Amino acid sequence: MRRRNKGKGQNKNLLSAYGVMTSIYDGVDMQASYWHEKWKQGDIAFHQFKGSPLLKAHFSALQLPVQSRVLVPLCGKTRDIAWLVANGHHVVAAELHEAAVVQLFADMEIEPKVMHLVEPDLIHYQANPNGLRIDIYVGDIFRLTETLIGKIDAVYDRAALVALPLMMREKYTGHIRNLTDNAPQLLISFDYQQDLLPGPPYCVNRDEIVQHYGDNYRISLLASEDVKGGLKGKIAANEEVWLLQKNT
Repeated sequence: MRRRNKGKGQNKNLLSAYGVMTSIYDGVDMQASYWHEKWKQGDIAFHQFKGSPLLKAHFSALQLPVQSRVLVPLCGKTRDIAWLVANGHHVVAAELHEAAVVQLFADMEIEPKVMHLVEPDLIHYQANPNGLRIDIYVGDIFRLTETLIGKIDAVYDRAALVALPLMMREKYTGHIRNLTDNAPQLLISFDYQQDLLPGPPYCVNRDEIVQHYGDNYRISLLASEDVKGGLKGKIAANEEVWLLQKNT
């Protein structure tokens, strides 16, 4: 059964503040320290050790030629990057917690080059496995620029949009649109009754996706699956896969 967000408490305790990952939503302090602590404690239930089966099932909907450049925002140590490279694509990614990126390359058995950028203030991990290129920028994703990352052919967003509270989602989606010139997206989200369970991951339903992206994209639902055992083992939820194609 598909549950819709009723919107109760959607803006409760929502404040904007300065800096990356800084706002409060439903009592959750979303400063950078929140995510660093999650990683240090190993509280990373969002990480899928074998990668996302939804990526493998639906990535072809983007209809990308080989050696396309795919942006993976807030990538963590996802195995999806290895899958994208194995399928012939370059990857550009961003992540807040450096240890996650170190582990990602260790899991791939790749020794990256590491460069500390001054402007913008980011750490750049770069590798060239099998003639392809991986560029991961550690730090504030809002410091990424079009000039820095170059042309992006598609965005794969599995755990970025749903990780952010509402006010940050508005800023984030605008940044991604500008950063990629409205490149097509494969977006994975959750739909559940938000007032029954605080995020992250947050409920981002069809109405909100249209609010953020509807002016620039044609939006299609590719799949909707019940979360087995409930979200965080507590409430019914659907995991949904969306294809966003640039308006022409």
